[in-house]
Amino acid sequence: MTDTTIADKVYMEPLSIEYVAKIIRYERPDAILPGIGGQTGLNIAMKLYKKGVLQECQVELLGTSSESIEKAEDREKFKELCESLGEPVLPSVIATNLEEGIKAAEEIGYPVILRPAFTLGGTGGGFADNEEQLEQIMKNALELSPVHQVLVEKSIKGYKEIEYEVIRDSNDTAITVCNMENLDPVRNSYRRFNSSCTKSNSYK
Repeated sequence: MTDTTIADKVYMEPLSIEYVAKIIRYERPDAILPGIGGQTGLNIAMKLYKKGVLQECQVELLGTSSESIEKAEDREKFKELCESLGEPVLPSVIATNLEEGIKAAEEIGYPVILRPAFTLGGTGGGFADNEEQLEQIMKNALELSPVHQVLVEKSIKGYKEIEYEVIRDSNDTAITVCNMENLDPVRNSYRRFNSSCTKSNSYK
């Protein structure tokens, strides 16, 4: 993607909405594919969408819609989606300040894991075994989350972790590409698409 033998043009600019917006207004692409850029690409695409840049330049989002990105990255909306589908979720509470985080941990019970919304690979999150640890992690998590939102969730550290990679199309046709059982139990994993504490099933 940064090689002129693959790309027609390469821009060496900061990955910020200001610079990307300038490039889009200049190049006028038909569409962009934010998923290729990982968490950074998704975050910038959502900012461009909310600022109206994509609508202004008539640029289409390919791969994942803005609504789907919002549901996947917003901790509360993702939880609500899982519950609406009948998927089991761990006890959790959304917190937008330190006081709410402390109260949530008291309700859920320690240990807890803090998951800041819209951060790269769970950056800023971590496990807290007591209020002192929670305060340290919570302050940093709130600061790093672009929307200042942190999910306080019951910790499953030590559980077996089995992950499934699934591809699904608009007709609701889904295939499981592979499944993986981690060699180590859950430690500092921030994945939210886990099936934990389950017996391993062979994939056919």
